[in-house]
Amino acid sequence: MTQIIRSLSDIAVHYDALFCDLWGCLHNGITPFPAAVAALQSFRAGGGKVILVTNAPRPKSSVIKQLDGMGLPRDTWDDIATSGDATQYAMLSGVVGTRIHHIGAPKDEVFFTDFEEDLATLAANVTLTRVPLAEAEGIVCTGLADDLTETPDDYRAQLLLGKTKGLKMLCANPDLIVDMGHRRLYCAGALAQAYEEMGAEALYFGKPHPPIYDLARRRLGMDDPRILCVGDGIGTDVQGGLAEGLDTLFVTGGIAAKEFGEDSSNPNKDLLEAWLEKQQLSATFSIGHLS
Repeated sequence: MTQIIRSLSDIAVHYDALFCDLWGCLHNGITPFPAAVAALQSFRAGGGKVILVTNAPRPKSSVIKQLDGMGLPRDTWDDIATSGDATQYAMLSGVVGTRIHHIGAPKDEVFFTDFEEDLATLAANVTLTRVPLAEAEGIVCTGLADDLTETPDDYRAQLLLGKTKGLKMLCANPDLIVDMGHRRLYCAGALAQAYEEMGAEALYFGKPHPPIYDLARRRLGMDDPRILCVGDGIGTDVQGGLAEGLDTLFVTGGIAAKEFGEDSSNPNKDLLEAWLEKQQLSATFSIGHLS
């Protein structure tokens, strides 16, 4: 049974750190949510630390630039761990070979050029070549080339060729969908799911999988902290937190908001409990919107 709370401050005293999701929790892809910003600022002012843990398929530096661009205050967070960072490590370690075919948008080019300090040495000693699919040893998927117009169906032929060649896909963002403002877009996870449904193999390093949590803990740099995972993704933020043995705060007013009644700020408890039971998952706490 999840406990519905009204404010992060109701439970903040019990935690030393937050692993906080971004999209749908702290912003909508266009603008930050003021109440969520204030909640994280207050948590940090009380001595807590905030690691933004995101399935963005780009390195931390690129995410910081995006957040700065939308006006998210720097005092909202202490550090950031991205699915892109965790996936870069796997790519540089040769998990899908050195001759790579990239599926993704021009905005994701930084995935192959920008490496955080803890990956820069490894990157300097690895030679990767990006090639057409027919010549590849593996696939790196950061998303759709044009997520404003395309769907996974547009990639069926490419995915079938990759499957026929026996190529592994490195998925840099396990999310299936995301809402940008009022528009729903497909993510890399949707292509990886379609690839697996064909009988091919996809590998994941973002939420809910362990590598991104290992990275977040390293960047947190605390001994035995009490951590709360915050986010609106039941299959990413909540499932990932549970798998790590951590408490979770499910933001119901995000991607699944329509499931819990007309007032996204006040989820219907009966609807919420029934939905969580159907998902076979339950968060420690739930909140309409992070505040």
